[in-house]
Amino acid sequence: MNNIKTSFSIKDLENLSGIKAHTIRIWEKRYNLLQPERTDTNIRLYDLNNLQKLLNVSFLNNNGVKISHIAKLKPEEIALKVKEFASSEDNNSHLVNSFKLSMMNFDPLLFHKTYSEAVEQLGFEKVFNKIIWQLLNEIGILWQTDTINPAHEHFISYLVRQKLLVEIEKFNFQNSSDGEVTFVLFLPMHEIHELGLMYINYILHSKGYQPIYLGPSVPRENLLDLVKYYKSITFISYFTIEPEHEKISDFISDFHSKLLKGKENQLWLLGNRTKEQVAENLPDQVTTFNSLHSISGALDQLSQLSSTAV
Repeated sequence: MNNIKTSFSIKDLENLSGIKAHTIRIWEKRYNLLQPERTDTNIRLYDLNNLQKLLNVSFLNNNGVKISHIAKLKPEEIALKVKEFASSEDNNSHLVNSFKLSMMNFDPLLFHKTYSEAVEQLGFEKVFNKIIWQLLNEIGILWQTDTINPAHEHFISYLVRQKLLVEIEKFNFQNSSDGEVTFVLFLPMHEIHELGLMYINYILHSKGYQPIYLGPSVPRENLLDLVKYYKSITFISYFTIEPEHEKISDFISDFHSKLLKGKENQLWLLGNRTKEQVAENLPDQVTTFNSLHSISGALDQLSQLSSTAV
């Protein structure tokens, strides 16, 4: 527990709250909004209470409450105001902030409490698409700016993974779609970020499919065995950090020649690594998607085509 980060620089606060460090300094001087400690060299250090207050202040300020008014409120009044604004379905940043606090303090109880309240208010799919995905994107930025370390990312990712598994489990043993396509979900070698792929697994189950989920770091040659058993496979993968940029074209070309060419198979790709791939340059049977929403739409179209064919 001694490694939990409880002291933050003003740059950390800027990265976590979205409020510029210059503005934070002005708010401190003008309104005594935060009370940082000072090092021997006069560097500001903020505790978790300061972080939580700034996140709440940022939320209210972004919703039109003037900082001069916020500064006059007591801590309990600020919290009450946040709840009032948060009652609107469109105001979800307070939930993202609450998840951030749970991550920074390695607090699973706060995570579960926030998650339960969010699902009760919005439902699982909206929570994942509007809140969890925003949180994960922001975590990537926080990691790059050294505001958090890999332990924070692993902590929050594990909790999100648990929630996804619970939702997917609800669909197990239900009747599957009568479609002739088999979906195989995998991540390439050395790719371990599987939350996006897990959510696609959830989407497929929710639409009546029973996909084959292989998970992270799957050697391409291992997929060859599946081709022997299924006539038409749609492989789906999610590139977050692998393959490396300069190796993506080679990966796609090799995958096409060994698993797609001359067969009824497809390869669907998502993730940050695929965004640079121009559709016109992709071989036949390979498609890239720019979001989880777009792949959901493609599955709906596939279902409609299957219904029409019947």
